[in-house]
Amino acid sequence: MSTVAAERHDELRPLMFSIAYRMVGSVAEAEDIVQEAFLRIHQAQPDELDSPDAYAATVTTRLAIDHLRSARVRREQYVGTWLPEPLLTGDEADPAWQVERDDTLSMAFLVLLESLSPVERAVFLLREVFSYDYSRIAVIVAKSEVNCRQILARARQHIDERRPRFEVSRHRRDELAGRFLAACRTGDTEALEQLLAEDVTFYGDGGGKAPAIAVPATGRTRVARFLQGLVRQLAPLGGKLEPIDVNGQPGVRFVDADGRLGAVLELTITDDGRISELRNVLNPDKLRHLGPLFDPALLPGADRLRQGSCSGSKQA
Repeated sequence: MSTVAAERHDELRPLMFSIAYRMVGSVAEAEDIVQEAFLRIHQAQPDELDSPDAYAATVTTRLAIDHLRSARVRREQYVGTWLPEPLLTGDEADPAWQVERDDTLSMAFLVLLESLSPVERAVFLLREVFSYDYSRIAVIVAKSEVNCRQILARARQHIDERRPRFEVSRHRRDELAGRFLAACRTGDTEALEQLLAEDVTFYGDGGGKAPAIAVPATGRTRVARFLQGLVRQLAPLGGKLEPIDVNGQPGVRFVDADGRLGAVLELTITDDGRISELRNVLNPDKLRHLGPLFDPALLPGADRLRQGSCSGSKQA
């Protein structure tokens, strides 16, 4: 068993989790990958650990690639819109999920990565996010350096065509998020519309286990009215909306009167200074790592969920 890995566990873990989470978009699955990677590191021969960081990145990435390949059918059969598991990244972030923070952590970016193959995703992240050289990437993904350069060029072109631009300062983002929260709380639809981009889109992820909008809502007026209706419907639960930092972006969580979590909403505020996308995660399987949850059966639309329908506009 490697004593090097044991001694450097706390140092290696943030890197490993950062890679795994961006690769798979799931906190629980990333945790499993990291644990399996540590097991393999502990079993490694001393000569394999000349560079523990490089070895940890290699094992973690390969496990993530294998995981994505095996999970492909499960992802394709997912009920409704698939969104990543939210990760709190502000003051309330769990130290166990330390992660390098930048815009590649946002839900918008992680959803975009879903359009890449597992190897394309690995090459892109290792080069663009973690700054590995091509020789190391080639070893990790078992491709030639020339092939890795070609893979990166294709992936970069695909990502750059769709990548959200976060050119608004963090202070400005937080200020806009505060105004958004105030408008939702007070029911000021006009103020809310002014904060939304004309072509704003709202996505909901219930995974068939919580009532969620099946088809994304688009348009400033429609999304503003939808949000206000949603807040009104949730009011009987005696809960409140709380500001959070989620996936490095401003967000909101809904908790009931007992402080139990029901949903996490991430806001995408791009270079025009307006909210262009909202992603709402209600699937309880994706929220358990954030604390106690309230029963999804209490949410508006739960009766339709039990009857096998989740397409109504009044659902979260």
